[in-house]
Amino acid sequence: MTDVPGPEPARATPEHAEQAVREQAESAVREHAGRLAASLVSLLGDFSAAEDLVQDAVETALVRWPVDGVPERPEAWLYTVARRRGLDLLRRESNYRDKLALLRLPEPGEPDDRLRLIFTCCHPALSRPAQIALTLRVVCGLTTTQIAAAFLTQESTVAQRITRAKKKIAEAGIPYRVPSGEELSGRLREVLTVIYLLFNEGYLSSTLEPAQARDLVEDAEWLASLLAGLMPDEPEAAGLLALIRLHRARGAARFGADGRLVLLADQDRALWDRAAIDQAIQLLTRTARRHRRPGPYQLQAAIAACHAEAERWEDTDWRQIVVLYDMLLHLEPSPVARLNRAIAVRYVDGAEAALAELKDLGDALDRYPLFHATRAELLRDLGRRQEARRADERALALTANPAQQALLEERISWA
Repeated sequence: MTDVPGPEPARATPEHAEQAVREQAESAVREHAGRLAASLVSLLGDFSAAEDLVQDAVETALVRWPVDGVPERPEAWLYTVARRRGLDLLRRESNYRDKLALLRLPEPGEPDDRLRLIFTCCHPALSRPAQIALTLRVVCGLTTTQIAAAFLTQESTVAQRITRAKKKIAEAGIPYRVPSGEELSGRLREVLTVIYLLFNEGYLSSTLEPAQARDLVEDAEWLASLLAGLMPDEPEAAGLLALIRLHRARGAARFGADGRLVLLADQDRALWDRAAIDQAIQLLTRTARRHRRPGPYQLQAAIAACHAEAERWEDTDWRQIVVLYDMLLHLEPSPVARLNRAIAVRYVDGAEAALAELKDLGDALDRYPLFHATRAELLRDLGRRQEARRADERALALTANPAQQALLEERISWA
């Protein structure tokens, strides 16, 4: 009996090969551009000039590398281009020329200046949109075009935000350093918030193309990983990294083959990345044992871990989740956290008790589609189908997310 030959392996098309090279180039840029920017800012003492040189090197790399291939030492290539371009542009600036002549690759074990760069980009004197744009451009190495595409914003708007932010840094004399003492907690909070917002924009986006959303999530995880590595004594940095990784581990099960959103209760848990879940939980456990300073991101990660550890939806430890939400609300009260706690209460004390938790949230969350969708679910549990339908219709009117729209339309059609 002869073996039956299997299907031939899929051959990579030229388009796929080009896309793979482009992704490799973008990944290498993201890895090394921030360190180059940090070195240039530290050397020149001029944030704007350094950022311009980095962007020139980045844009050159994104044109050349997909054609020529990523060099063996991409960081050295970027340093060489930035130095050469800087010497050309600053021919009359002897002070800058002397400094650029000293530019070199950091030696292994040298302090990493990217942490100071992140804190500079996320200074509270800058607006939140400016913080995000500047962080993506300078630390992640994204171009203005890429940032505009990610947030569906005009390139001119992004460029203005970046220009104004650099001007603000120069005029206000914002220091290029990691803050110390009492200033640190406030500044760290800004950094963590920006990274969290980037993650949410990619993970819960209602407008991005899948590839753009995935890139944004990857950038958020990369920044969180960088921050956690550079600040090992800050438990909230590790908490945020664990939170992002726990959510990403479920990525393959979040959408069906038809692109429809799959709710947590219905997800195929065999598709979850168990290795990533285990690593994230280990990180969270080590952090909790070492520091014993629970914070909002650690608690959100612990809630995500409760879901991730359950082999089946029925095994979810809802009582523990309610306790964790109580701790979160004590540290950082918010209407959305109260809504999420009410969802957990549904599985502990029933729909009637959960609905009672929502009574005084209507004003704060009236324009939040998930508030109305949650009310609809609870009302359906109680047999109040007409009220449930109206709540779903209200949620549908408020959301721009295609996956959420499809789910709500399906529910309404059942009513």
